Amino acid sequence: MLPFLSKKNTSLLGLDISSTSVKLLELSLQGERYRVESYGVEPLPQNAVVEKNIADVEGVGEAIIRLIAKAKPKTKNVAVAVSGSAVITKTIEMDADLSDDERESQIRLEADQYIPYPLEEISLDFEVIGPSTTNPERVSVLLAASRTENIELRTDVLVIANLTAKIVDVEAYAMERAFDLLVDSLPCGRDGTVAIIDIGASMTTLSVVNDGKIIYTREQMFGGKQLTEEIQRRYGLSFEEAGRLKKEGGLPDDYEVEVLRPFKEAVVQQVTRSLQFFFSSSQYNDVDHILLAGGTASISGLADVVQEKLGTAVSVANPFVHMSFAPQINAAAISNDAPSLMIACGLALRSFD
Repeated sequence: MLPFLSKKNTSLLGLDISSTSVKLLELSLQGERYRVESYGVEPLPQNAVVEKNIADVEGVGEAIIRLIAKAKPKTKNVAVAVSGSAVITKTIEMDADLSDDERESQIRLEADQYIPYPLEEISLDFEVIGPSTTNPERVSVLLAASRTENIELRTDVLVIANLTAKIVDVEAYAMERAFDLLVDSLPCGRDGTVAIIDIGASMTTLSVVNDGKIIYTREQMFGGKQLTEEIQRRYGLSFEEAGRLKKEGGLPDDYEVEVLRPFKEAVVQQVTRSLQFFFSSSQYNDVDHILLAGGTASISGLADVVQEKLGTAVSVANPFVHMSFAPQINAAAISNDAPSLMIACGLALRSFD
């Protein structure tokens, strides 16, 4: 069985393997307040991860080794995640009086009813999420399954870095967990419907949260890599140089108007399109708030442009807003990286389940 949903028994590093970087976060609990003990971001070789699939195990493993050397976390136990598109989730009903072992046996016997792949090709896990709404003698059970190769690629890169995968989670669940840290600071509070737009390097994920739970997720191919490639093309830079200058500044005077502004407008179009898909497939026709996450969310002024064009309140995700930091943590650096650390944060929170 796959430890998607299993309970922790140890302190864990949250390790988010995205398409351009590996992000690490380690948290502790000081009283009732979380504290960041270690964190870091390490770029990956180009095309080491393609559309959230690891293509270069060695390259990713070596990047994690460099990251561990810089961040110096206290534990080698790790929580990682697979993307939502790599996972099948289904809620089923089962008898309430079954033990976990009996549940596992029954799920394995009946797995072909729920999972469209041969059982030997998948890893699966389950969690009882509460009593059935229709029958008091039954419970609702969340079933999560993914192709075993998705799991093994992640555990293989951790082995290279001398780390141990304790939990393989789902990105959407990690995002939901991190969102819970900051929902009370949003104007709409917990009762609102919030669209989290996670703009990564090559993929944008819309997750709509209602009453603290993700009710809709959709991925589409679009991300900050397009801005990097346009900088590279226009100014004759290498991809690495373009990415560095995009983040640190120092590009020519026409960058703001000729390159950045059209990219911000493209982001607005993608957000609009994602929300239209959500509205057309649900009973909703509006959201109360838009939360920008992912590395691209750090672009100065992007939230203002999205808010102006869509007429909905927009803010940039910061899961550390109520946290303290260990002395070695660079507060300015982690604040800048905060929107891209939502999934790593959600994974690190598995230490406290």
